[in-house]
Formats: sequence, structure tokens, C-alpha cells
Amino acid sequence: MRFLAIDLGDKRTGLAIGDDETKIASPLTVIDVARGDALIDAIADSIKDHAPDAIVLGLPLNMDGTEGPQAKLVREFGEQLHKCCGLEVHYHDERLTSFAADQQMARTGRTHKQKKRLRDALAAAEILRDFLEHVD
Repeated sequence: MRFLAIDLGDKRTGLAIGDDETKIASPLTVIDVARGDALIDAIADSIKDHAPDAIVLGLPLNMDGTEGPQAKLVREFGEQLHKCCGLEVHYHDERLTSFAADQQMARTGRTHKQKKRLRDALAAAEILRDFLEHVD
């Protein structure tokens, strides 16, 4: 099964693609569009281009595992995406994925601006990698 992972942000959203057979997740792109209809349309275009079977949406849980206001916004966005594209949406804990992305880029020689641009796509790939490790 092929998955499109989404690290949803207020201004930038990272995308990654992968599958449960190879368990490989690769960063795709970062969409520089604020949350809303335009972002739904941009993600729908990526869905057409990459033909995933389902979506994995990073769920921002509190460090104690509870859901706060941001998690509610992500679930609402996931419902909109499901209605738009008809794909099943899986929610997966995204705690520390941005930190993991930063660790990957720590000694790459990239500028701060380049790292910031890539961070969200790497975080989406990290969400998907963790999700794939837990899928049977």
C-alpha cells in the first residue's frame, strides 16, 4: 500500500511518499500555502501525481500523549481532505519529528534558509517512517 504523509503547518506543509512493502519513506516537497482550501487543492494535486492509496497525517499530541487544540485542527483538516479526495486518513503521532529532521540536517552544510525549507518534508518522511514501522 502506498501512503502520502503530511506534516501540516500553519504556513508550510511537508509531504512525503512511501509504501508498506519496502518500508521506505522519502521526502517529496514543501507546500508554501496557508491552511485552507488552497492547501487542500495543492495536496489533491500531489495525490493525483503520486497516486497514494491512503494518507498519513501527523497528529500533534502533547508530550503526555493527550490531544490539544492543534490536534483538533489537524483532525478537522483530515476530514476535509477525506471528503475532497476520498482516501482513508490515518493519524500518527508527530512528536519530535521536527527535532529528528533537524538532527538529520545538522551537519549538512546547508544554510539556515535551506534547512528551514527542507525541514517540513523531512518531518513528513519521519512521520511516515514511524507509521510504517507500526503497520502490519
